[in-house]
Amino acid sequence: MKFATVCSGIEACSSAWEPLGWEAQFFSEIEPFPCEVLKHHYPTVPNYGDMTQYKEWKDGSVDVICGGTPCQSFSVAGLRKGIESPNGQLMLTFGAILEKYQPRWMVWENVPGVLSSNRGKDFGTFLGMLGELGYGFAYRVLNAEYFGVAQRRRRVFVVGYFGDWKRPASVLFEPESLQGDLAKSRKERQRTSGDTENSVGNCSELPRVTPCLNGEELKRHVSNQMIGNAESWFYPEYLGNAEGGDLGGGSETIAIQDGFSGQNGRNWNIEKSFTLNSTDKHSVANSMQVRRLTPTECERLQGFEDGHTKIPYRNKSADECPDGPRYKALGNSMAVPVMKWIGERIMRTEKIFNELD
Repeated sequence: MKFATVCSGIEACSSAWEPLGWEAQFFSEIEPFPCEVLKHHYPTVPNYGDMTQYKEWKDGSVDVICGGTPCQSFSVAGLRKGIESPNGQLMLTFGAILEKYQPRWMVWENVPGVLSSNRGKDFGTFLGMLGELGYGFAYRVLNAEYFGVAQRRRRVFVVGYFGDWKRPASVLFEPESLQGDLAKSRKERQRTSGDTENSVGNCSELPRVTPCLNGEELKRHVSNQMIGNAESWFYPEYLGNAEGGDLGGGSETIAIQDGFSGQNGRNWNIEKSFTLNSTDKHSVANSMQVRRLTPTECERLQGFEDGHTKIPYRNKSADECPDGPRYKALGNSMAVPVMKWIGERIMRTEKIFNELD
């Protein structure tokens, strides 16, 4: 399978799909640090840059185009300007790129807020555009915590196939769901689909540790840190034994802040982090200490290999790579295991339908 990505970021798609034997044809990314990550890991794949300049791109043949256009316009934490904002309009540019290259498959990702933006009209515009371009499609909200990483990350995924809706539906849904045989709803699982320790593991980076806090001081510190951005913060007590850090030995129990719920507006859950965002403010409560997550831990929470974002940057060696750009790039990325699952399902669907034809 030949694929291309827009709003490529640090290439969760390539990390997920190259092991499946897929080949990247081109990227489209403009942010300086992600561009350097792409150049470092994929030096032979061209980066076409600004997706609004797609008319100047080289013609070519691709089987799949994937993109996660900017979500700020649709996020409930943003200004909710939707498709009226320049970033929001990039979903329409995505459609124009589909028209140019006419891949048989397309994959698009965004935040769940896109479903309600402008009372659903923005998302309806996007789906209508796909229909006009000839794509049958299916969409579903997928949560990364059920794909082997210790992070709650709900995202809308739209999968399309040129001329047929059954293939996208086969990718995102099981046969019993398509027949109307729906299982009864259940409470959200209290465990991830993968073991947290295996998901995050040991980290050799030196953590950033605050002075020792007692229980009340810890609660107050966490509460103060949470103000204004509850949905994007988490406090797991176990993210691996950081060698060289003053954390003590052994494994501890995960405890993660889970938004504005529970006693005093706070609810602590077990074993899952909340959604990574593009800041460096994510903190870990470890016994009587509070520290930031390290970039390596964030890489693991997104399913990347250790050091994926640890690259030479701005005349500095990889060992000197600043943390800030790494946090931002990781927070804006898709989760690799989710993209791998979608890729595997596309391959499975291709095989099934080819045998039927």
